[in-house]
Amino acid sequence: MPVAQQIVLCTVPDRESAERIATALVTERLAACVNIVPGITSIYRWENQIEKDAELLLIIKTHSAVFDTLQDNIRKLHPYELPEVIAVPITDGLPEYLDWISTALAKTP
Repeated sequence: MPVAQQIVLCTVPDRESAERIATALVTERLAACVNIVPGITSIYRWENQIEKDAELLLIIKTHSAVFDTLQDNIRKLHPYELPEVIAVPITDGLPEYLDWISTALAKTP
């Protein structure tokens, strides 16, 4: 059975954190690609207070077989006490692109 591909979303406070996490995930073949989207504003409840912060969003292309390790690595590298790590299944896409994700994550080229 083929491995389920995923998009993982993760917000970070600054470009340094974004690039550190993205580079580590791609280097370790836990992500085929990580897009860094600047300029988002997050409004959320934390410790019973409404917070508003400028953040960047990581859009991580991966698959479910490596999710636990990917999640552990994000937790180790992330500056937040509770980082956002949300996986969304990829249900369809350009077949060649989806094949590329699997190839990029393969341990041997």
